[in-house]
Amino acid sequence: MSKKQITGLIIAVILFIVTGVISVFTNAAVTKTFMPDIDNMALSTKEQNTPIENYIAVIPITGTIEAQKEGSVFETSQGYQHQTILDFVDQLMSDSYNQGILLYLDTPGGAVYESDELYLKLEEYKETTGRQVWSYMSHMAASGGYYIAMSSDKIYANRNAITGSIGVIISGVDMSGLYEKLGIKYYSATSGDYKDSSKMNEEQMQILQGMVDETYEQFVEIVSKGRNMSKEDVKKLADGRIYTAAQAKEKNLIDEIAAYEEVTTLMRQELGTDQFYEMEVKEPAFSTLFSQIEKIIPKSEAEVLKDIKEEQKNGRLMYYAEQLQ
Repeated sequence: MSKKQITGLIIAVILFIVTGVISVFTNAAVTKTFMPDIDNMALSTKEQNTPIENYIAVIPITGTIEAQKEGSVFETSQGYQHQTILDFVDQLMSDSYNQGILLYLDTPGGAVYESDELYLKLEEYKETTGRQVWSYMSHMAASGGYYIAMSSDKIYANRNAITGSIGVIISGVDMSGLYEKLGIKYYSATSGDYKDSSKMNEEQMQILQGMVDETYEQFVEIVSKGRNMSKEDVKKLADGRIYTAAQAKEKNLIDEIAAYEEVTTLMRQELGTDQFYEMEVKEPAFSTLFSQIEKIIPKSEAEVLKDIKEEQKNGRLMYYAEQLQ
């Protein structure tokens, strides 16, 4: 660690420990919820932490859809909670009090694997239980978010929502020029001409394009099934562009435009229960304090380079709206 980083760390620790420790201990047991409060929340059992009367489960799909990162006492798992959501849906399938699911979507999409895994899990839920899944799009539900929404019986969107971006992207970053400027030399020994993607050529690009095309066809098929449209009609809309809520309704990509309160009222009426239960995540003590300290500590050049590479999704196949990043 450089002297600049050490100095920054000392200053950050002094500032935040003095001002933050008392509040951290005071709020250590506070539950962090993903969603706005909903009236008439059902009571929960201590054993299962689920309601003891009929209810609709609210599941947040927020942030970039990707594999879940484990938190610790000093770090919380923020944003999208993939494995937690999958486990929650499994629990709902065996809970007779559950009457349906409302997906609360606020996401630009994410990884192909996780998007498809959750879509399939929700399809399993519907097939196993015969219950309904509804979707509500808040700020955005693009690409992988729209993919997941295809499991829904009804799709509603806020009038200011952005959706669509039906397509696939795989991206990376060529840092060879920067490496050369910094005096960093890269080398590799490979077992084949296509093993090292850092030395990208036209043939390797064609290989990647083939993967993108195959995954794109899967997306088109999912939308075709979810919206009862022909694949040809879907492809006319699936060129990666985003749509406003009004445009999406006109093109049959959603069912209706409505505020969140309207959707919950309609769902109460149709499913016959006033109760909504939100999935919750506990925020570890010290996590907020140390996340703020981390923001102040200056990053080294190596850490900056690492962040740049991670922002480029490391060459993964993505159902992701790049323009909404």
